[in-house]
Amino acid sequence: AGAAAEARFISSAKGKGLFATKNICKGETVFVERPVVSSQFLWNALYNYRACDHCLRALETAEENAQRLLGKSSLVLPHPEQCSIRKDLHQQCPRCQVTYCSAECRQAALEQYHQVLCLGPSRDDPTHPLNKLQEAWRNMHYPPETSSIMLMARMVATVKQAKDKDWWIKAFSQFCSKTANEEEEVVHKLLGDKFKGQLELLRLLFTEALYDERLSRWFTPEGFQSLFALVGTNGQGIGTSSLSQWVHACDALDLPMLQREELDAFIDQLYKDIEKESGEFLNCEGSGLYVLQSCCNHSCMPNAETSFPENNFLLHLTALEDIEAGEEICISYLDCCQRERSRHSRNKILRENYLFTCSCPKCLAQADDADVTSDEEEEGEGETDDAELEDEMTDV
Repeated sequence: AGAAAEARFISSAKGKGLFATKNICKGETVFVERPVVSSQFLWNALYNYRACDHCLRALETAEENAQRLLGKSSLVLPHPEQCSIRKDLHQQCPRCQVTYCSAECRQAALEQYHQVLCLGPSRDDPTHPLNKLQEAWRNMHYPPETSSIMLMARMVATVKQAKDKDWWIKAFSQFCSKTANEEEEVVHKLLGDKFKGQLELLRLLFTEALYDERLSRWFTPEGFQSLFALVGTNGQGIGTSSLSQWVHACDALDLPMLQREELDAFIDQLYKDIEKESGEFLNCEGSGLYVLQSCCNHSCMPNAETSFPENNFLLHLTALEDIEAGEEICISYLDCCQRERSRHSRNKILRENYLFTCSCPKCLAQADDADVTSDEEEEGEGETDDAELEDEMTDV
């Protein structure tokens, strides 16, 4: 079967879009895509969210995951057989001890970028250039994290290791790029007010750790800003969780009614307790660059959504409604709560975070609405009801 979607150029203002090449039914998977490159967030890794260093598959069992998030080592999960984690398959890099979920991931990382980035015995040496780069990044970019300098490091390492360097440089150059002013705004967004000084510091550390003659443009001030903006503009968040996998598996069990009610109540309570202890940070989190997904434009009435149901970096794009051949496939860059706000509020978020004003059918229909910002709205908004919150939390 051919692909159900393809990227097409729309206009210089909008850039590319993704279009259905055949009729797609609601609930259907439009495509499954692996990233060109991906990386776990640095604070996320530091706080022991253990994930495969290549594909971000969660490495803890569901029970270990729940125990850590609850701060309670005595917790026992029912139905342990519903946990999909296979510790017998886990492998480490023999030189630097980073962990992978499988021999395949260890090999894939080694072939693509890990030879350049392997710290070997310097793994805990704070003076190693790569460790200095990561430390500087963590000091600039606190949780909630949206990007990682290591995504850029893996891009450089990939080109350095590649036999066909031009192929990879071309692969990275197809991602949406911005004008210099817009790039500056993206960098501002990621680094805040002190961004010029911080960007220059990062560039020097990045150069010390990774400089390569073939990529010299990426290490110049302008080139580094562009690389930074490329990752900031196109990076797609990835979330994985062995607990969430276990919950989905438990939801699918065919149980007698009483047992079903008991299990549901147990899971609901577990999520409430975890939220008190760990707040919103439930998942192993990182980001990746996806060629097709990055062509998806935003709509406040999306007809598709992305998810990571395989508990790794494989992105599934699923249709939220029937989509006809030739129709544009759009996702929403806003979460459920943000989508319910006024056009003015939605566009404020989109402008600040993604540098565009939305003109989807919903925004056009509301074009004459008064420009209410959210003070008026927030009164009716303060409390998300628990059910909605749970959806947000279990929906990895």
